[in-house]
Amino acid sequence: MSQAVTSGAKVSLTGIKPTGEPHLGNLVGAIRPALTLTEAYDSVYFIADYHALTSLRDPKELRQYTRSVAATWLAAGLDPKRTTFYVQSDVPEIFELNWALSCMTAKGLMNRAHAYKAARDKNVEAGEDPDAGVNMGLYNYPILMAVDILIMESDVVPVGRDQLQHVEYAADIAGSFNHVYGKNYTFKVPEAIVPDESRGQTLPGLDGRKMSKSYDNTIPLFLPEKKLLKLVRRIPTDSTPVEEPKDPSTSAPFRILEQFASADHAHVVEDTRKRLEAGGMGWGELKNVLFEVLNTEIAPLRERYDALMEPGSELDTVLAEGAQKARDRAGRVLSQVREAIGLTGVAR
Repeated sequence: MSQAVTSGAKVSLTGIKPTGEPHLGNLVGAIRPALTLTEAYDSVYFIADYHALTSLRDPKELRQYTRSVAATWLAAGLDPKRTTFYVQSDVPEIFELNWALSCMTAKGLMNRAHAYKAARDKNVEAGEDPDAGVNMGLYNYPILMAVDILIMESDVVPVGRDQLQHVEYAADIAGSFNHVYGKNYTFKVPEAIVPDESRGQTLPGLDGRKMSKSYDNTIPLFLPEKKLLKLVRRIPTDSTPVEEPKDPSTSAPFRILEQFASADHAHVVEDTRKRLEAGGMGWGELKNVLFEVLNTEIAPLRERYDALMEPGSELDTVLAEGAQKARDRAGRVLSQVREAIGLTGVAR
């Protein structure tokens, strides 16, 4: 049985927004790297369902995606015995602290948030009102994210470079609070962990671009075998004849194979690379090799995922227990914040 990381370890926090079904790129680019942090940190993972409300309006889809994402992380190896794992909306303390920290946050800071600026710029280019279609959830999004980070006393937050601003905002907001109330309570000031992009943990999608729900080019993670094979065969390749040498680095199927394959399939990757470079291996055969590796590695995860998604599975128990652990953490912080700012009501 795995053991929890000691209480003296630094806290690492990861949030996952449930806005679609998980795909291969999520596993390679986010899930696997994030799970390695559980070995060195007191790890906290949560499903950010309230964040999804900025764009997702279908309640049935929100419930489905929330359960699907949670089941995916558990199937991929997240151990709830050593990790605090919960759904954001199950921790009401987050939303009380959200108001308190909103009152400490300058509007000018929110005006400079990347997502808000991008929405305004797009509207201006289209000749529309700058704030057309912008809801206050999108505008205030960075504050709620800062609260997610600060209420769990996070030391580090692993993010992509495009999400770095959110951690910087959390540090700014913590600094503003600490400046005013620091004699009574001081938030930890978090730092970002940005992955080494030179390692290339980005999968190409069905059209050759980065695999992303935004491009509608993903390969869903838990497809049945026949559907998985069908999508693999759709990955684009050029017209180089079978007998001609090929450059694996320019091949989307090979790049997926290289990035996705575990150490158990390292020999398959190297053998395939040599055969492509020598000539005599066609793209169709490469796609068959890719399918076999994907299906072999995904099969046990798919079986675990399907079991977790069944009504009455252990998923609800895991999330309920995780929510209580998260509330215990959040409650301690919120109680100190309430006292620091002068609220006299009874918390919780």
